[in-house]
Amino acid sequence: MEFAELRDAIEKVPLVDGHAHNIVALDSSFPFVSAFTEAAGEALSLAPHSLSFKISFYRLLNFAWFQRSLREIAELYGCENSLKAVEEHRRSLGLESIASACFKAAGISVVLIDDGLKLHKKHEIDWHKSYFPYVGRILRVERLAEEILESEIPNGSAWTLDTFTEAFVGSLKSYPFSFSCGCSFTATVAKEILGLKSIAAYRSGLDINPKVTSKDAEEGLAEALSSGKPVRLANKNIIDYIFVRSLEVALSFDLPVQIHTGFGDKDLDLRLANPLHLRAVLEDERFSQSRLVILHASYPFSKEASYLASVYPQVYLDFGLAVPKLSVHGMQSSVKELLELAPIKKVMFSTDGYAFPETYYLGAKKARECVLSVLQDACRDGDLTVAEAVEAARDIFSQNAIQLYKINFNSDAIQSREVVPTNSLKLGDKVPATGVSFVRVIWVDASGQHRCRVVPAKRFNDIVKNNGVGLTFACMGMASYIDAPADGSNLTGTGEIRLMPELSTKRKIPWLEKEEMVLADMHLKPGQPWEYCPREALRRISKVLKHEFNLVVNAGFENEFVVLKSVSRDGKEEWVPLESTAYCSTTGFDGASPILHDVVAALDSLNIPVEQLHKEAGKGQLEIALAHTTCSNAADNLIYAREVIRSVARKHGLMATFVPKYALDDIGSGSHVHLSLSQNGENVFMGTNDGSSKHGMSRIGRCFMAGVLHHLPSILAFTAPVPNRHLPLLPQLFYDRIQPNTWSGAYQCWGKENREAPLRTACPPGISDGLVSNFEIKSFDGCANPHLGLAAIIAAGIDGLRRHIELPEPVETNPFLFEGKLKRLPQSLTESLEALQKDKVFDDLIGQNLLVAIKAVRKAEIDHYSKNKDAYKQMIFRY
Repeated sequence: MEFAELRDAIEKVPLVDGHAHNIVALDSSFPFVSAFTEAAGEALSLAPHSLSFKISFYRLLNFAWFQRSLREIAELYGCENSLKAVEEHRRSLGLESIASACFKAAGISVVLIDDGLKLHKKHEIDWHKSYFPYVGRILRVERLAEEILESEIPNGSAWTLDTFTEAFVGSLKSYPFSFSCGCSFTATVAKEILGLKSIAAYRSGLDINPKVTSKDAEEGLAEALSSGKPVRLANKNIIDYIFVRSLEVALSFDLPVQIHTGFGDKDLDLRLANPLHLRAVLEDERFSQSRLVILHASYPFSKEASYLASVYPQVYLDFGLAVPKLSVHGMQSSVKELLELAPIKKVMFSTDGYAFPETYYLGAKKARECVLSVLQDACRDGDLTVAEAVEAARDIFSQNAIQLYKINFNSDAIQSREVVPTNSLKLGDKVPATGVSFVRVIWVDASGQHRCRVVPAKRFNDIVKNNGVGLTFACMGMASYIDAPADGSNLTGTGEIRLMPELSTKRKIPWLEKEEMVLADMHLKPGQPWEYCPREALRRISKVLKHEFNLVVNAGFENEFVVLKSVSRDGKEEWVPLESTAYCSTTGFDGASPILHDVVAALDSLNIPVEQLHKEAGKGQLEIALAHTTCSNAADNLIYAREVIRSVARKHGLMATFVPKYALDDIGSGSHVHLSLSQNGENVFMGTNDGSSKHGMSRIGRCFMAGVLHHLPSILAFTAPVPNRHLPLLPQLFYDRIQPNTWSGAYQCWGKENREAPLRTACPPGISDGLVSNFEIKSFDGCANPHLGLAAIIAAGIDGLRRHIELPEPVETNPFLFEGKLKRLPQSLTESLEALQKDKVFDDLIGQNLLVAIKAVRKAEIDHYSKNKDAYKQMIFRY
């Protein structure tokens, strides 16, 4: 069966998170490792390392959950798969960027927060409203009762059941609540609370006595107070009494009551957390119209919960916590058991996220994966049609909760998963304490030029972070030589998009004290991506690779550039190379060292790791190699690296240019990219020593790379987007950089550690002999839009995987020796554009309208530079 429609619906549905908790400050004492384990105390310090996790089945699952979760967070951040690396990444980015990245990736539009969980330095509910279109509150009734009992009555009298009941019920019903003793409480059902919650299962169990007497409750209250402060209610009679009173208030306001059931922390008696114990409450006629939400899938009592939802109209189910904390099989089994008897309209999603934004992300990610698998099986078994499964997914993830909790929000702000999160700055704030005055909102167009809109920091925080900056449709149709749309691009000055800042990329500009910069997505309106957006194109095609093959592309770029100095000749300014030393020259490095120190320091402040740097072979030419990360992060890092290099050079009174060939008689500059494939955090491009590999690569790696090689002529239209000089007596503009014997890859072939091949497999230090960890593409220029270039490469790789294309034999020597036998790659932009016109693989994967615009821009480049022989000289000012 085909499940594309179902997968698409689940991927895009904006989530309503029915049960979560507060986020804590970055300097909270609550340890980050708690996001991945239920261990506490000394056991917590051993959690990531101890083999004792494997002693019992529960701990084995805990260990597996830790490893899986850590791997997925590292993948999201594009950092090393280790707890230390993730924690360092979190500290370097700050909570604002972390929260923006996680919440956007989670795709949560509505969150209901139970703020009764005690956490060190937790943020109040209002803080979360900066990140979600809608935030509601769930009031934990036992915690409210304890707060009341911990307060003092002004006349010095002791609490009685009557005064407690008056305070407790009154605080639920009114805002603020004050009674004769003068105490004041700020909880309110009537004005801000969407539901109540009970943790009776943790205190005395779910065997609630709905007819508990006042006498028994009074005795229970006295017992609780006799233990002193802080008050912790554990006596069954007072717990039952609070539960019943809460249910009465909830019923009067027609509010749901969430009930913790099933597994949890170690202080819970699992025997008393079985939801079947609630039968006395469910059979009580007073509460037949109540709405009770059984949380956490009641694991391991999921079947019992499903039964209750099927026979009692007041029972609803929520599977948060079970997803994502169980094994993959456990998550799927638990959700399937809930759906065996319970109506789909009664089953709901939540993350049970707490303390750290990553827990929200993991809950949302695993829920989408789990529900997709469960509904696919239901379709295969004939229980549902695909259309019914799509409706079921929307109900489970959104509609059921909206109806149950009577959530009233502006649906226009919640149109798709691409909801843009906001940061923690409140509306009306003045310039932040950091002294930032301006924020640059950066995008890269189809010709590879970096552009920005700049707004004052206050306006950014008040307006732009939520609503974006307006920009003409024409922005993605501009060529390198003119700020106007190319003919045939179908983009004009009519129509406007929104540049939506991706807040996880917001950084302080290292070379300017009072400015920040942020990369932008292009939306038709907030929450609706524009089909011409380069970042969205890469994101979209990466999802295809992930969905079809469970693969993630990792990339690392090498930046080659020429540093120029200004000289005056005959009264005119000219830019000439800074020096003329050789490849890897120590003298050349000495001369550029002041610039390079500043560049590396700036990159480090942006959390962009540098692996190595050296003097390159060309005059004034340098190279800086960046560490690999996930492809989207790598593209973002490349944009910022270019910004750093050019800006730092400018601060030194110099110019850095990434043009492919500054001088016809010298070596060209590229932006070579190294690529690998990961699956569940492991490098699966690399082969193994079990005999199944070939050329040191896995079959997956070979097919992906073969697809890239097959489509390389078309890919050049993305990765080598601008022509070089027009040669006299020749009718077209040649790729001056991509020539034989220049280590740039001029022939359509590949080789092992062959720097004359356009595709080179690499075996860096630390990799076993005979195996390769990645492959390098040399045909990538510093003028290319990195998101579009990587999107084209991944599209070609997907075609190789789909068609199981096999690599030809490698070329082990200089391909030039096979001139006439090996096919030359396109020698001009004209030829690569012709190849792209004939190649239909990119139509669906890249998008036809975006391709039309790209082709039109390339044609405009060809026409202009063919007619204007000296126009290329202006490229140093644009690239």
